[in-house]
Amino acid sequence: MPSTATKFPELVKGNEQEILDSWVGFQKIILQNRIDHISESTLRQQCKEFLGLFQKSIETGGIDDIDNSQNWETTKRFLSELSRSRALANFSPSETASFIFSLKRPLFALVQREFKGDELAKEMWVISELCDKLGLFTTEIYQHSREDVIRRQQQELLELSTPVMLMWEGVIACPIIGTLDSARTQVIMENLLQEIVDNNAKMAILDISGVPTVDTQTAQHLIKTVAAAKLMGTQCIISGIRPQIAQTVVHLGIELENVVTKASMYDALKYALTRKGWHIQRVSGARNAGDQ
Repeated sequence: MPSTATKFPELVKGNEQEILDSWVGFQKIILQNRIDHISESTLRQQCKEFLGLFQKSIETGGIDDIDNSQNWETTKRFLSELSRSRALANFSPSETASFIFSLKRPLFALVQREFKGDELAKEMWVISELCDKLGLFTTEIYQHSREDVIRRQQQELLELSTPVMLMWEGVIACPIIGTLDSARTQVIMENLLQEIVDNNAKMAILDISGVPTVDTQTAQHLIKTVAAAKLMGTQCIISGIRPQIAQTVVHLGIELENVVTKASMYDALKYALTRKGWHIQRVSGARNAGDQ
């Protein structure tokens, strides 16, 4: 599609410094509460670099089809990097988009000074349409960047909420708190299997005393985890079976065949140590921690 006939590229090229100074001034007002995140010198450098790329793109790539024109790739790449950096620095969507939308004001002021009548209206429309496209592109990149951050944080929270601990030589335990879904089960399984390898564990305890409810899907997730550990040569024990959970399991007809279950972590650890050949015995005459 051919570019719309416009004098806009020549106007930008001949007034670049004036546009830059005015644009930086508007940016400083918008970002005055972000002075701790971005200095004036950094802001001016960003604006100057973009304006140079922008001026080159409108001269060589036209202004009608920025999505498919190769001459806009460098300009868009700059905007992508800027949007991602601001998303990571916790800038708001409007603060990020303002980098482009605030450019309208000095451009509008420039064409209003240079043109009149229909020619003014045409140039104003060209500027508005072009800045809107670039602004929307900036917002989309910002949104994708924030979504990536959220996904990464969710993954980290999943890993933190499912720690696997070494309880004794060859015995590990994974206390599970909260709802157990497919994504979380995958994290538990990966962490558990890795700890089995790292600690050469032959016994693993899955404690579900912190799981609010157990339904058919939750039980299936647990069975899959137990099966995966078994393939590694490790026996799993499910502990924390509260009376309400036991009733639910029976009512749903869930079969936990070949799965060792214990009422508490204490019972599970005692069973695991016994299976490992350890003998637990109370020491005669031992004092309680509070005894004098």
